[in-house]
Amino acid sequence: MALSQVVGRLLGVRRHEVTSGGSGLPRVPQPVSALVVGGGIAGMSAAVVLAERGVEVTVLEAAPTLGGRLGAWPQTLDDGSRQVNEHGFHAFFRQYYNWRNILRRIDPKLRFLRPVPSYPVLSAQWPTEEFGRLPPAPPANLLTLLARSPSVRLRDLRGMDRDAALPLLTYHPTRTYAEFDERTADDLLTSLRLPDRARAMLFEVFSHSFFNHEAQMSAAEMIAQFHFYLLGNPEGLAFDCPEDDYATTIWAPLTRHVERHGGRVLTGVVATGLHQEQAGWRVTATEGAYRAGHVVLALDPPALAALVAASPGLADAAPQLVAAMPAFGRPGPPYAVARYWCDGDVAAQRAVFSGVTRQSTLDSVTLYHRLEHGSRRWAEQTGGCVLELHAYACEPDVPATELAARMWAELTTLWPEVSRLRVRELHARVEAKAPAFAPGGHARRPGVRTDADRLYLAGDGIHTDFPSALMERASATGILAANHILRSAGAATEPLWSVRPRGLLARG
Repeated sequence: MALSQVVGRLLGVRRHEVTSGGSGLPRVPQPVSALVVGGGIAGMSAAVVLAERGVEVTVLEAAPTLGGRLGAWPQTLDDGSRQVNEHGFHAFFRQYYNWRNILRRIDPKLRFLRPVPSYPVLSAQWPTEEFGRLPPAPPANLLTLLARSPSVRLRDLRGMDRDAALPLLTYHPTRTYAEFDERTADDLLTSLRLPDRARAMLFEVFSHSFFNHEAQMSAAEMIAQFHFYLLGNPEGLAFDCPEDDYATTIWAPLTRHVERHGGRVLTGVVATGLHQEQAGWRVTATEGAYRAGHVVLALDPPALAALVAASPGLADAAPQLVAAMPAFGRPGPPYAVARYWCDGDVAAQRAVFSGVTRQSTLDSVTLYHRLEHGSRRWAEQTGGCVLELHAYACEPDVPATELAARMWAELTTLWPEVSRLRVRELHARVEAKAPAFAPGGHARRPGVRTDADRLYLAGDGIHTDFPSALMERASATGILAANHILRSAGAATEPLWSVRPRGLLARG
């Protein structure tokens, strides 16, 4: 254990138990059935826990493949080679305790995850800064960052508004939202009086990672995520990634795990309506109807809002859920993902993953031929490389090919050798499915339990009472939904964990 983690433990910066799993039988004592609508991280996390406890669980996924925004699918290139394309790069941070516990079902030692040693942030205006080699736990990581980063010098700290910066250290699950949810992250950053370089390199690249512009994101949400990723966890900014594509390493093994425990995972089944019945719920779908005692809706915000709107009976069964959907169903800004199969390679010293700041479109660069086995084999056979460029929050109504062209042009200003590469094949898409974290939205954000009996929500836009974000929030809410079902049936629940629940300087 690193020295900073030892010091952090003394300050209470450690993994915290949210729920112990409670008492109960190891399996449900009587027949219990559940439908999980959505086969992404949230839905499959719920299905894993339910199936293991003996619940008759069926997962309905609209797409032909599982994963949602962690999805992967086969792709045949023009050269005839078969590749696996993906929805976009994701960092598996080490404080994703609940998601990692789900993944341990398929690999107890998580050997399929490989550390990504560096986390550079690229800028056309300033030298690259490295954030992947900080001490893991606060306050050492923050002090090291301030001492090492050329973006924040001593005279800059003197000019900062220290009172405005204090909320970053005093995160509280109630007071932070009461005081800052109506403000924008942009407003909060401006109030800090940071040098422009520090704002760009330390904060803006961070806020974009949540698929929201800082001008459209709640200041409270930015404070909460700053706490979750930097100031409240003992693991630091270190993260890992699978050694091969998500379909091979995650979704196929998790499907087998659920099926071994008696569950079903059905793809290509689009839910079209939800109806409450005396014995539970009926979900109508393109492939017929499915009935169960409990339902978990693990859908992205637009899909959830559309399903609720297509289920008129919910107006009586779940009026609060119906009322929340118009605002919740509006996603964050569009995001674009483009993967390029190229002749040649970028410079050997380029990092596997890099964040990007102050480009109009480009937010990150991933070298898949140095990350995943399939892309590496293609690169070795062709002498090429496989790059993925990502725009986390881009302008609406711009075609994916145009966004891809913009991102490529912006990358050439950062890595000049890219201009010499020939793109053999490009697959680009733009979507708007990530949750919005708009100012003032926290009070209306739905939680896992709905106002309808035996109907639950899960996903990375669903509220939790403990710090969480992105993949970890998706998995945690899926487990929470499963736990509500298990508890009602008298079965043992799944333990839940999170980071320190309050900031280092937060009052009790």
